[in-house]
Amino acid sequence: MPEIIAGLEIPETAAVAEATRRIQESTSPLIYHHSRRVFLFSLIHAQKLDVKPDPELLYLAAMFHDTGLLTPFSDVVQRFEVDSADHARTFLLDRGFSTAAAETVWTAIALHTTPGIPDRMAPEIATTYLGVLTDVLGFGLDGLERDQLNEILAVHPRGDFKNGFLRAYVDGLKNRPETTNGTVNSDVLEHFIPGLQRVTTVERIVGSPWPS
Repeated sequence: MPEIIAGLEIPETAAVAEATRRIQESTSPLIYHHSRRVFLFSLIHAQKLDVKPDPELLYLAAMFHDTGLLTPFSDVVQRFEVDSADHARTFLLDRGFSTAAAETVWTAIALHTTPGIPDRMAPEIATTYLGVLTDVLGFGLDGLERDQLNEILAVHPRGDFKNGFLRAYVDGLKNRPETTNGTVNSDVLEHFIPGLQRVTTVERIVGSPWPS
């Protein structure tokens, strides 16, 4: 029987089961519970928007979206979102998913911290982004049914999520601060790492090799 949390069904597939095990074993309980909440909140947003994302792809996007915060994660110095997306794409392709499915999950993960774009895209991409916003920033929290929310939090508790997530955020980025330039991640490092000053777009334009 499928797992149901607060009236929301977890897809019952081999890839979902394997991804769940992998994230539980390779990340912290904080990231695991966060990722599962993101999926559940993404489903709620899909219902509110009357869109129908593929639940398996949505689940895989949610579960892998923060795996790039692990250190070290890849041999390439790149944005943690791209690390996460690359890992997810490999997982899907290795298990026989279509290139289109893998690219949808890749895009959902790669853009999940990019405001103003993913919510205008395909349902899997849009609702992953909105689910992340709900769990991290409380977007739409006042519109959630209280009983449904309480059941989600009973199964996947937040604990000291704000502080724990910020620590994981900084730990996953502090060795590659240059990858955060121009992203929402840069202000997190600037806040927590003394003396770190991000390069602004103005500085990059003025300091470019063009004479004028």
